[in-house]
Amino acid sequence: MATKSSKSTAPASAPAALLTEEEIVKMGEKDYMNDAQLAFFKARLQQLEKDLLKNADETTEHLRETVLVPDPADRATIEEEHSLELRTRDRERKLLRKVQQSIASIDAGEYGWCEETGEPIGVPRLMARPTATLSLEAQQRRELKQKLYGD
Repeated sequence: MATKSSKSTAPASAPAALLTEEEIVKMGEKDYMNDAQLAFFKARLQQLEKDLLKNADETTEHLRETVLVPDPADRATIEEEHSLELRTRDRERKLLRKVQQSIASIDAGEYGWCEETGEPIGVPRLMARPTATLSLEAQQRRELKQKLYGD
């Protein structure tokens, strides 16, 4: 019995082009998290990671630009814009951590499976939220429990 993390040593042809979303969605259940799907999601996650890191660099550069404004109203506006930008950056930082964890789970052969039940998360859910770690049902149960009992 082969494990999820075992790698094939069969000679591979030239790397195939990534499949489209439509091709991934059309695949049957027997193809769930095959090499083509894993490559698709890894590429999507890596692009998201690249975009988040680029946004972080742009935010850093923008915040370094100090503009001296004598008018208190203008200064307040600038400070509010910086505050909003920092809040957005903090959310992106948390998302970046999830993206990196998802890439690591692809490398470990665990991507696409619910961490609570072990069931498939599902391609449509992963298309909408590539960092999902719970199936829709498990996520709904968790949210209901949080609503009823608090964190």
